[in-house]
Order: sequence, then structure tokens, then C-alpha cells
Amino acid sequence: ERERERERMDSETQKKISETVMEILRNSDMEEMTEYKVRKEAADKLGIDLSEPSRKKFVRQVVESFLQEQQQAQAQAQAQNQNDAVEEEEQEEEEEEEEESNTRRSDGKEYDEEGDLILCKLSEKRRVTLQDFRGRTLVSIREYYKKDGKFLPTSKGISLTADQWSNFKKNVPAIEKAIQR
Repeated sequence: ERERERERMDSETQKKISETVMEILRNSDMEEMTEYKVRKEAADKLGIDLSEPSRKKFVRQVVESFLQEQQQAQAQAQAQNQNDAVEEEEQEEEEEEEEESNTRRSDGKEYDEEGDLILCKLSEKRRVTLQDFRGRTLVSIREYYKKDGKFLPTSKGISLTADQWSNFKKNVPAIEKAIQR
């Protein structure tokens, strides 16, 4: 019976040592802390001599266990961060595909958020569109801005009637000649 009592006290002592060592480790700067410092601080807190070989070994096991848990937690956090980044990228791609599919109609032509036919994209923010305005067909060359994932037209640009477009088209060779000088 005395042997069992000693074992029980030993397990209680181990529990106290383990809890104290873990608390010290959680509250320590791991760049500065050493096993010796942990053991000394725990011995001071508990009033127990932890330099005895079996106790020294036990403290080492607790410290190693703590360090392994930290490494695993860090690895899991890195894996989670990578997963989050991949998921975010996939979500952005899906949104872009959805946005693109929303602007294409069954006729295969692309339309902007206002329902105007996109004739060409001069740049990411500049487009040439064909629109109906008050019963007139207009060719619009304008800048767009992005809001809530949608490209919307700005007031910067010009809208030409069919006659104005025709006149502009006739003068394109003269414009090109002037540019090449």
C-alpha cells in the first residue's frame, strides 16, 4: 500500500511539475528560454529540487512535448493559410468566370452591365460599345470604372450617332497620316 501511495504522490507531483512547466513555457519568449531556465523557474515556484536525474528527464519530456505541439500548431496554421489563399484565388476565378458568363449572351456577343454591346475593349478601362439611346443607335467610346465587381461607364467619353461615326470613319486615313508625321 505504501508503494501505491508513493506512485500516486509521484503522479500528483508529475502533474504539478507538468502544469508549472507548461505555464512557464506558454508565458516565455521562446527565443530566450532554455530548458535549464524552465527547470530552475519551475523548481523555485514549486519548492522542489528538479535537478535530480528522473525529474530532470521528466521536465525535458514536458518541454519537448510542448515544442512538438508548437511545431504542429505552426504547421497547421501555415497549411490553413495556404488553403485560405488557394480558396480565395479559386473564388476570385469563379467570380471572374461568372462575371464573364453574365456579360455573354446566347448569341456569343459580349454586353456590358448596362446591356450595351461591347464592340471592342481598348484597354481594361476603355471600351467601344453600341447602344440605343432614345431610339437612336450610338457608338460610344468611354472609360469604365469597377464597382462591386462590375464595370460601369463614366461620363468620360463620347457617343457618336451613325452619321457622326460614318464621318469619323471617312477621316481615319487623314488622322493616321497626321499621327505618322
